[in-house]
Amino acid sequence: MKLLSEKATCNSHGQDSSYFLGWQEYEKNPYDEIQNPKGIIQMGLAENQVSFDLLESWLAQNPDAAGFKRNGESIFRELALFQDYHGLPAFKNAMTKFMSEIRGNKVSFDSNKLVLTAGATSANETLMFCLANQGDAFLLPTPYYPGFDRDLKWRTGAEIVPIHCSSSNGFRITESALEEAYLDAKKCNLKVKGVLVTNPSNPLGTTLTRNEVELLLTFIDEKGIYLISDEIYSGTVFNSPGFVSVMEVLIEKNYMKTEVWERVHIVYSLSKDLGLPGFRIGAIYSNDEMVVSAATKMSSFGLVSSQTQYLLSCMLSDKKFTKKYISENQKRLKKRHAMLVKGLKNAGINCLESNAGLFCWVDMRHLLSSNNFDAEMDLWKKIVYDVGLNISPGSSCHCTEPGWFRACFANMSEDTLNLAMRRMKDFVESTAPNAINHQNQQQSNANSKKKSFSKWVFRLSFNDRQRER
Repeated sequence: MKLLSEKATCNSHGQDSSYFLGWQEYEKNPYDEIQNPKGIIQMGLAENQVSFDLLESWLAQNPDAAGFKRNGESIFRELALFQDYHGLPAFKNAMTKFMSEIRGNKVSFDSNKLVLTAGATSANETLMFCLANQGDAFLLPTPYYPGFDRDLKWRTGAEIVPIHCSSSNGFRITESALEEAYLDAKKCNLKVKGVLVTNPSNPLGTTLTRNEVELLLTFIDEKGIYLISDEIYSGTVFNSPGFVSVMEVLIEKNYMKTEVWERVHIVYSLSKDLGLPGFRIGAIYSNDEMVVSAATKMSSFGLVSSQTQYLLSCMLSDKKFTKKYISENQKRLKKRHAMLVKGLKNAGINCLESNAGLFCWVDMRHLLSSNNFDAEMDLWKKIVYDVGLNISPGSSCHCTEPGWFRACFANMSEDTLNLAMRRMKDFVESTAPNAINHQNQQQSNANSKKKSFSKWVFRLSFNDRQRER
């Protein structure tokens, strides 16, 4: 053991987070309608399975693409031989056009500025390697995707400083929250290199407003830092307000001839919009030639296979298909979202109003036995083990307020989702009286606990750094 590196033996991967522990419990006892009807239903996985039939139908109608043929002739040998890390031009062209289509063709993308990576995980980590040195910090609005603790920090040595957002304004990003996070980092002697946001948000399921995007651009301009906009859910927006890409605002506000133009980077993937996480297709888009060059070289550690690129270049170049898919997929996500919201409402549970994503941000504060994160974990364990639903507790997303949970709705059938809602309603009806008895106590403790919540979440981002020292 002593011969292993510090990286191999450190505990900064984040695998012990309740976000991942819930997955492990599900895998031990997965629900199956026939084989295991009392098993745990997986509601902690943001996977888009609602439109697989459209993908399978296209594959059936285009056997040459799936069979690695061009004009009826096999190109297997061509695809199987060595390819450099720049990617197939046909796929990069198709990818950038699809990105434009997702954004309503309000902006266009240059394939020469696109770097292919093995999923968005690789894209975000690669950007960290390009933009930050070990010990440098990025500011992230809370709550945020739990995997960022792994993706952004584990191998790069970068740090995350939370931008504390509150339910009082729907967890919107404010100027004061940005400034406070920046000062927090400075107090810890951390050099802030940028801000990273997910738009649409994971786990909130909301899109950034135009004002928020403008605020972020103004902030990074004033501070002389970077902005990473992770837009992997951009095609899942199923309700108004529509999606506003950072690229759209950059152009509208005439940032093209400023330094900000080169300090904004977009992460994209086909894992969520197209429902293909197993294909491992991610991308970095940047106006900075040096970032594109460095990221391209780094991509050799996580390439997208030539076979995958060829198949999807054919699919994404079929504009009749992509137009139908985008529209139909959004309709289906809207329906599933409504099913979850209605089912939870019938159980006396509300959700943050949302318009995108594959999940809802669920408010179960009234079900807590007391207003703290221990009570949140107690409730989460009951929901996992007693109710048989794996949802993600807000603390795993670094939320500063206990009692919020992320619940996914697109990775299961409608029948399974309905069953999950019935289970939840039964649970609430059996436990609600006990929770009500504690509501007055929760309210009286709220103010005294609020400060400690912020310190607790902030400490989560730095405890590994202190241990490694």
